[in-house]
Amino acid sequence: MLKKISNALSTRLGFTLFLVILYWAKTLFAYFVKFDLDFDNSFQIFLAILNPLSWTLLLLGIALYVKNTKIYYILSLVIYVALTVWLFSNSTYFGEFTDFITINTLLASSKVSAGLGQSAANLFNLSDIFFVIDFVLIAILMLKKVIRFDKRPFNKRASFAITSLSILAFTVNLFLAEIDRPELLSRGFSNTYVVRYLGLIPFTVYDGINTYKTNQVRKEAKPTDVAEVQKYIADNYAQPNPDTYGIAKGRNVIYIHLESFQQFLINYKLKDKNGVEHEVTPFLNSLFSSKETFAFDNFFHQVKAGKTSDAETLMEDSFFGLSQGSFFVSNGGKNTFQAAPDILGQVGGYTSAVFHGNVGSFWNRNETYKRLGYDYFFDQTYFDVDKSNSFQYGLHDKYMFGDSINYLEHLQQPFYTKFITVSNHYPYVQFEGGEAGFPLANTKDDTINGYFATANYLDTAVKEFFDYLKASGVYKNSVIVLYGDHYGISNSRNPDLAELLGKDKETWSNYDNAMLQRVPYMIVVPGTDKGHVDHTYGGEVDNLPTLMHLLGINNSKYPELGQDMLSPQHKNLVAMRTTDNWVSPDLTSYAGRIYKTATGEEITNPDPATKAVIDANNKKTEKQLKISDAITTGDLLRFWPDDGLKAEDPTKYNYTKGLQKAEAIEKKLGDKSTSIFSENGNQTTKGLWKTETYQELHPDSVASTASSSSKK
Repeated sequence: MLKKISNALSTRLGFTLFLVILYWAKTLFAYFVKFDLDFDNSFQIFLAILNPLSWTLLLLGIALYVKNTKIYYILSLVIYVALTVWLFSNSTYFGEFTDFITINTLLASSKVSAGLGQSAANLFNLSDIFFVIDFVLIAILMLKKVIRFDKRPFNKRASFAITSLSILAFTVNLFLAEIDRPELLSRGFSNTYVVRYLGLIPFTVYDGINTYKTNQVRKEAKPTDVAEVQKYIADNYAQPNPDTYGIAKGRNVIYIHLESFQQFLINYKLKDKNGVEHEVTPFLNSLFSSKETFAFDNFFHQVKAGKTSDAETLMEDSFFGLSQGSFFVSNGGKNTFQAAPDILGQVGGYTSAVFHGNVGSFWNRNETYKRLGYDYFFDQTYFDVDKSNSFQYGLHDKYMFGDSINYLEHLQQPFYTKFITVSNHYPYVQFEGGEAGFPLANTKDDTINGYFATANYLDTAVKEFFDYLKASGVYKNSVIVLYGDHYGISNSRNPDLAELLGKDKETWSNYDNAMLQRVPYMIVVPGTDKGHVDHTYGGEVDNLPTLMHLLGINNSKYPELGQDMLSPQHKNLVAMRTTDNWVSPDLTSYAGRIYKTATGEEITNPDPATKAVIDANNKKTEKQLKISDAITTGDLLRFWPDDGLKAEDPTKYNYTKGLQKAEAIEKKLGDKSTSIFSENGNQTTKGLWKTETYQELHPDSVASTASSSSKK
């Protein structure tokens, strides 16, 4: 047996396959022990087990083309060592930053490269021996002559066959990955996703291609390009409304990101099978009509492929995402920003933080947030996440809000915080146990049927968080922004939704699709009586100027493409990311058709006056998108003239050990600490958080509804 093994290993193909098997084992060790690949199902685990084989064989198979014996073995070992070093480096880097090494990370500064060595030294543990023990095995086998040098060149046709087989295997891998996660590479959801489905080396290549493309566009940009952006901002600046300017000055800012939440849910009542009406979002409805709330019922999302991350870009930077892919993923780890957390941190002394129950690398947030100026990012690693309280997109909202208090209460006030919810995310899986009970809609589409129940859960989670803010005393000194990030029901499903909205499926049109792009936008200013439902037409790009003016901050010199929605000068024209799609109070352009916004009547032969308005709106929206693309793809804010803000240094941010950092600041400040914890006599406020399940809140709910709910 030993002789047969020796004979096999003493051939070039045998030695190459031996290295492939060794490296495959090391990679799986990294996948399942060192990395957190956040597997959702057994198919993803299956792909992760298989994916190292194709690209490892492809790379190690390169040496098979070499005729010279000495060079073949040297090249094989060099490739093998290089692969191991890259795997181990990513393993130690992941342990420190919960992400993989990107090209931008390596090129960003010499501090990063230096930090890798330090991280490796600090994080090295006994299990890491697994990365190098195979070198001892190879050395022993060579010294014992179990592995002997094969002086026979490997057949070139056979070498080509190995390469072809590797490429074919990778292609199949990619195809299977796209089945489980469509648009994996085009949308770039997460570094973790790419590694999970395709492997570490394909991720590095993918990242390198994207980095090259981004850098090429960036290189062509010139400082003089900023002039056009400045002119656009000056020409379109909307003066603040004197009645609302500064009414929230100095207050905490709290964003509540309502995942996939559309405007039609507000005040909507769903009939169950017995004809009984159930208010889907009673708490958000009460906020929408409150005198403390500036609510907008003609507010549209403006995202494209970047979906949630595009919404974050629009809301906090006041420019758009990219026409293709996610701006966070493609440019977020490199570009210069003047985002809300950065502005408020420098101008108002705000502490900033994001709370999100998903992995930090999703949408490249853990890198982009550093450039936005966020002091803290409390991602999934800070929460106790298991199958009972989470699903594929992260921690359920009630748990996320409740557990976030552990960290929120230690932040210095005023703070700027964002809470990203996930439970109302496609495919709107239903709850079991105590959270089950809200009725499902009765359509042919299960996605639509479950949408109302998960929205109800989100509504309750938000109410519980508001109750905490009030009980802790934080509410009265805060301004709270709630917004829907994008549609929840896609256009292809909308006809099946029609009947629930009092529409006819057969006459459903693109006008109806356009109107369903409305999402909620509410700014709650506790203590004011000026709140009202505003019918102004606007979009996510308008949020930042609106917020800045409520906080009493002059933003006229900042690179913001939107307008204050409370300003009398606000232009009621909403550009969507798709060319020629826009909405105004009079006309709507959507999917190549023009409609009267008030009635939905299609205009097929516009008169000269109407044609002039259409052309003017096309030019205005195209101009706004053009300016936005110039900013994002050219990274023009690196050339932005001095407006009193210093450029962010991303290397100063580290999102691990956030709680220890906040507590250290509390301790250093002593009696001057303004955290909720300090103001509560150095006692936790977690006990003020109260939560009840759906069935506890609705004890008369029909038990059969819960038992028939699909498993989450």
